[in-house]
Amino acid sequence: MSFDTTQTNRANAHFADHDELWLFGYGSLIYKAGFEYDERRPATIEGWVRRFWQGSHDHRGTPDAPGRVVTLVEAPGETCFGMAYRITPAHFEYLDHREKNGYLRFAQPMTFADGSAEKGLVYIATPDNAAWLGEASIDAIARQIATSTGPSGPNRDYALGLADALHAHDAHDDHVFAVADRVRELIDA
Repeated sequence: MSFDTTQTNRANAHFADHDELWLFGYGSLIYKAGFEYDERRPATIEGWVRRFWQGSHDHRGTPDAPGRVVTLVEAPGETCFGMAYRITPAHFEYLDHREKNGYLRFAQPMTFADGSAEKGLVYIATPDNAAWLGEASIDAIARQIATSTGPSGPNRDYALGLADALHAHDAHDDHVFAVADRVRELIDA
């Protein structure tokens, strides 16, 4: 079973002809870019929610014991907070590798705090990718996160870091906060 979407993303021409573009990050990209960028601004996208439904076989877990990381799931009427980065297509090599575990590039409109809007790039793991874990109870998700570790460290650091970053931006996310609260309970038990 192959999880690697690098070649699919490299064949995708979204924004390849641009000198610069906006990247929308909604998971660890909110608090840990890992690359140089020209500008960073809070932003939102409409019609999507963040869910811990994607497996992480390469960063926060292993092929035998995958962790759980967030992806976006369509949800009409909902708004998802994230961080937008102004970058160049030269960043694609790094980003395609970072997001290779089932994520594909999509073009998505985003809105900044001042009301201005831009079309940007977002990586989304869809239900048809090989690393998709799908919906589960908050308790089951939290238990998997609390016990998973991969080359990038414990899965719980990812989940708690995301919750802390959202709190720091006064961005509410019921799903992420419920998972993080349960992970903390499990760690403390």
